[in-house]
Order: sequence, then structure tokens, then C-alpha cells
Amino acid sequence: MRNSIIALAMLALAAGCEQEQAAPEVAPEDAVTAPESVAPEAPAIASNPLRDAYFGDTHVHTNLSFDAYLMGTRRTPDEAYAFAKGAAIEHAAGRMMQLHAPLDFLAVTDHAFYLGMMRELADEDSAYGDHPVAEAVRGATDAAGSGAGFQAMIGHLRAAMADTDPDRVDELDDRDVARSAWQEIIESAERNNDPGNFTAFTAYEYTTSGPETQNLHRNVIFRGSAPSQPFSRLDSLNPEDLWAWMDGVRAEGMDAIAIPHNSNGSDGWMFSDVKFGGEALDAAYADLRMRNEPLVENTQVKGTSDAHPLLSPNDEWADFELMELKVATDQTSHPPGSYVRDAYLRGLAMEATQGFNPYRFGVIGSSDTHNAAGSFYEYDYWSKTGFTDIEPYMRGSVPLPEPAEDGSEYADGASQYWGASGLAGVWAESNTREALFDAMRRKETFSTSGPRIKVRFFGGYDIDSAMTAAPDSIAQAYANGVPMGADLATDGDRAPTFYAWAVRDPNTVGLQRLQVVKGWTVDGEHREAVVDIACSDGGTVDPETQRCPDNGATVDLATCDVSEDKGAAELAAVWQDPDFDPAQHAFYYVRVLENPKCRWSTWDAIRAGVPLRPDMHSTIQDRAWSSPIWVRPT
Repeated sequence: MRNSIIALAMLALAAGCEQEQAAPEVAPEDAVTAPESVAPEAPAIASNPLRDAYFGDTHVHTNLSFDAYLMGTRRTPDEAYAFAKGAAIEHAAGRMMQLHAPLDFLAVTDHAFYLGMMRELADEDSAYGDHPVAEAVRGATDAAGSGAGFQAMIGHLRAAMADTDPDRVDELDDRDVARSAWQEIIESAERNNDPGNFTAFTAYEYTTSGPETQNLHRNVIFRGSAPSQPFSRLDSLNPEDLWAWMDGVRAEGMDAIAIPHNSNGSDGWMFSDVKFGGEALDAAYADLRMRNEPLVENTQVKGTSDAHPLLSPNDEWADFELMELKVATDQTSHPPGSYVRDAYLRGLAMEATQGFNPYRFGVIGSSDTHNAAGSFYEYDYWSKTGFTDIEPYMRGSVPLPEPAEDGSEYADGASQYWGASGLAGVWAESNTREALFDAMRRKETFSTSGPRIKVRFFGGYDIDSAMTAAPDSIAQAYANGVPMGADLATDGDRAPTFYAWAVRDPNTVGLQRLQVVKGWTVDGEHREAVVDIACSDGGTVDPETQRCPDNGATVDLATCDVSEDKGAAELAAVWQDPDFDPAQHAFYYVRVLENPKCRWSTWDAIRAGVPLRPDMHSTIQDRAWSSPIWVRPT
């Protein structure tokens, strides 16, 4: 059975059937900033008008998140930033975690509800040290203790949900504790922010759900200053209320964006055809959502949410790192409304028939680590949830020490579907909060499933076919087109031309192929196409199949050795849609695929000296996705 202690705990903690509490009003005024300090004048920060690629993680949990603490994580926001800057930090189970190269930016995004409360419960001298669940929380120092801590919290929440008194108060919803922890987050971001070298964003996670555990979580990222406390599920379960609150703090000079994640586990709710309360979508809803949610996280440790084979049956690469369960359950999540490409198509249909589109967002990836440190490499994978999945047998890649009671040889929890993903890519003028945030707002962003692949994408009507060899290709592209994330109005009957470019991560395998994904609708029905536009190793696209030939890259599953002489360091192409229709609403985005290599589960099995688990993918083709360009009829 798929349920594990951690899955049951997360189900209970995120249950959408929880009654909303009467919580203190979250006031947007009184912005909180770090204490003033006197510092020497900083040198001028270089700015590149053609923009550079910056890689970061906008989804990181530390000891201030209720679940991360119960999983054994004691690493602080400062330690999460130290990891992002290249330092080694310690996992709950004792192993060291370190990147091969520093990130450019990071946002610590601890859960806003019960923020800092597990730490208070664990402190015998705090006001909560003798709470009925405190002893179990204090015992979360190994895998068994972690399970007991979650069970204690499940009991607390079940009792709270069973209490029908409208005036009840959850004594663990202590806003003073939450505000104190929030101040720690703000001060840590200020301490670690180094304009021009490293960006630390103030951020948090809004952890809400539908009535049957449909995942509707968002990360909220602030451009600069932040309000005195975050808006959480304890204020409202409805994301529309979050967006209204964000409008309020923005009016006070505190700009923020929300980034939905794990739509794959939303059971169709993340990109629904109706509002949270069941009302029909309308233009006001679309404006509210797009103003506050210009991006979506389409890949992370809990699976990739770009496409699904049932929704994209003609895309050979749609079956990629799928987690097809509602988060923290063993229940299947229905694909329609749960995947990003499907959302783009839903948005086009609404735009063509009703004149509004609530799903015109760009993409990023991030880790969702609960270890304060993202695990991005297949060969050096420490998974996500502290004590509960650090050993390979816990995540199902090698046999259990002893068969389960039902005779199962392998653990069957959700972590078998997880992966070493993902990263946010941003094209910005400089490595500063302002430049990176503004790039996110204009959607000039891309996502990767772990490697630091760079990808660019432009569209326009005066893009020259010789641009791939031009030394000033990017200057030309900005002058004669629009970048990823932008709208492109039609120009009579002229078909736009697209320029796509990608460069490999030198620390992993070469690139195999560069693709354009197109989506459009016909009489409200969804249509899509995947076209290869550049091939590695001298290959050319077959005009009939629109596919590159096999480049011959191989993986030795006994050693994980790969074909070092196969794959490209860089791929670029100028492409025009032969089926362009100026009357159609359409989107286009780039996907670039690496050569295959061993998946983390294969590395686990080889190191343990056991056969590969037959029902797990043995190899992986990591990839990157650009944000789309939307072609909109005038």
C-alpha cells in the first residue's frame, strides 16, 4: 500500500476539509524590514541590457516549516542560504550536502501556517513545552520519532476538525510565534542578500488545498520589503483571497508574486474551468490571477507538471518523471486541469470564445526540498523529506531489509516517483532582487529538471534566418522580436519566425535535440504539435516525422557510463510554423532534451549491488522548458 506515515501526516495537515478559523486580520501596513545598519557604499553593479541567465531555487523549507521540522530538519534559513552559496551543510541523518557550483538566488519558503511552532513545542522552556503533542515533537530525531511526531499532530488536527464550535481557537495557531519566525526569515534574507553576487528573496509558502486534499499550494515571493505577517491557509483556503491580499500589500508598496506548484497533484483543481467556490470564470478573475500569478512551477522533486501522456498522446517525451497521485495520498490525481500544457490550451479556448485567459503564465522549476538543500543530481541524490527517505530502501529503489507484512519486496511510497529536480532560470540585467523579480513578472524565465541548461526563445516578423551564426544574434532578437513570456500580435497574414537557442550544462551530458511545442484550439478542441528544430551529432530533421534521428547515445546500466562523444554543447535554430493561421490564438515554447543518463534509482541499485527495480525508469532525459510566446490575433 502506498500510504506511509509521512503521507498520512501530510494528508491530514493539508486537508482541505479543515474548517476555517477566525484568525487575526493580516494587516498589509507596517512593512517589516531588517534593522538598519551602517555599511560602506557598495560598488556599482554591472548591468547587461541583453540579460544573463541566473539559476536559483524559489522553493526551500527549513526548520521553521512544521513538516520539515518533524522530518528531522534543524537547518536554519541562514544555513539554506549558505548551501545555495556553495557551502556544505548537514542532512538530518548526518550526511553532508553540497552543490558542485553555487546558485545565483534563493528564496526560503517555509509554510506560513504553524510557522515556527514545532520549534516552540520542542522547547521544554517555551509556553508550549508541556502541550500534549510536545513530547512527540521533541522526539522527532530519527525515522521512528518522525513518524510519532506526525501521528501526534494528526491527532491534534483531527480533534480540531471534529470540533464544530464556531468560536473554537486552535491554540497552536499562535500569531506571535509566527510573526517572530517570519521576522527571522526576513532578517536572514537581508543578511544573505548580496546585490550583484547573490540574491536572497523574502518569501513563504501558502499551503492550501481543495476539500479532498487537492494540492493548491503557492510560493509567495516579495520584490523587496514584506508585510508584518504572511497570509496563510488559516486566514482563508481560497487562493482568490490570497490574491486580493497581495493586491492590498502591493498598494502599500510591497510587490509580490505567487507561484503555484505541484499542479500534477491537484486533481484538476489548479487549472479548473471554475473558481474555487464553483462560480464561472470571468475577465475579472483572469486579471486578478495573472496580476498575481505570472509564473507556475512546472517541475520539482514531486514530479513534473508540463505534460501527461493521456493529454498529449503524440508527444513521445510526455511520460517524464510523473507523480500521478494527489499529494500525500494514494489516490490518483486526474490529469485534466492538472498539467501546464493543458492549462495553456484551456486558456486559449477561453480567450477565443470569451475574450479572457487566466492561464497565460511563464514557467520556472524549483526543488521543494524539506532538507534546506535541493538535491539536483541523479548521481548524488538525498531526496526530500529528512529521516523518512534518506536511505535508498525508504524510497523504493532497493529492496527492503525485510519484506513488508503483505510480502512486498520494495517500499511503495510516493518517493519512488520523486526526482532530482528542479531549478528556476531567469534572464535578467543583473543579479539583484529588482532585476530578477522584474524578469519573473515579465515571464522571461525558464525551468530545468536539474541541470543548468540555458535556453532562449524569441519570436517576431523580422527575425533573420542567419541569426544562428550572427555574433549579435541576441541584440537582433530583442530589436526585431519579443522574448519568451511575451505576447506577439499578428501582422496581417505574415507568419512569425522563431529563434531558439540552448547550451548544455558542462557538468552533465550533452544535448540531444531542440524542440518547439505548439498549442492551439479548433472550435474549442485542443490541438498540439511537437516539432524537432535542431539535432545533435550532425542529424537533420526528417520533414515527414519532424523528428531528429537517434544520435546513438547510450547508457551502461551496470556502471552508468555514458557516450561522452555524443550530444551537442549548443543547439540553435530559426524556425517558421508552416501551418500558421493568423486567425488562431496559439502558444509556442521551447523544450530541449539531454542525452539519456542513469536515473537516481539506478545509481542507488548499483551502489547497493542489487538488480534494478523493474518497474522504475532506469534512465532519464533531463530537459529545460522556456516560457511560451503567445500569438494573439489582432
